[in-house]
Amino acid sequence: MKRILIVEDDAALSRGIAFAFRRDGYETVAASTARQARDILEAEAVDIILLDVGLPDGDGMDLCQQLRARSDTPVIMLTARDMETDVVSGLLAGADDYVTKPFSLSILRARVEALLRRAAPDRQGGIRSGPFRLDTRLCRLYRGEEEIPVSATEYRLLAYLMTNAGQVLTKEQILAEAWDANGLFVDENTLQVNISRLRAKIEPDPRRPQVIKTVHGMGYMWNGGR
Repeated sequence: MKRILIVEDDAALSRGIAFAFRRDGYETVAASTARQARDILEAEAVDIILLDVGLPDGDGMDLCQQLRARSDTPVIMLTARDMETDVVSGLLAGADDYVTKPFSLSILRARVEALLRRAAPDRQGGIRSGPFRLDTRLCRLYRGEEEIPVSATEYRLLAYLMTNAGQVLTKEQILAEAWDANGLFVDENTLQVNISRLRAKIEPDPRRPQVIKTVHGMGYMWNGGR
């Protein structure tokens, strides 16, 4: 059973989140301050952390940086700050995702499930598909023993495609998973540009792609292991 640490000083919101996740079969543990969160993490293991930015005894971003220095446990930040600079600051602090308040519990559950799926391959040494291996701890791509340099954006795109190898993924699905839940801050050419850059790095013939295939009228499919 997956265990969630909820770090939130709004008691009603914390109880509501805990109730929703326990109903779905998760275990939850709650902290209302950064100190309580640190004490819990020293004493027990959790699978994912939901972290409020505004805490009574400190900034959640500072706590996230401290956590990230010693752990790769997935972190989703919860905050009312919704400016683009706030989102960027949260991600740079080490958060894996950023959810602004008020939010839908169904969306939060989907974000948690997506992160847990993404984190699962780490225990198995990464994602493998044919000659390719994505090291999910170091965020590096290999073909055999050769490392293929990829950007942070290309890495997120690869992780989603490779995790869902053999499945057709729509543009909307990819944007929601690899960029933002609503496709914000992404222009309509961003996905195509990044797919083209990846193909230039991994396809034997980028003009006739076989690893990342285009499914016309639908989206893209990772075919690297076939």
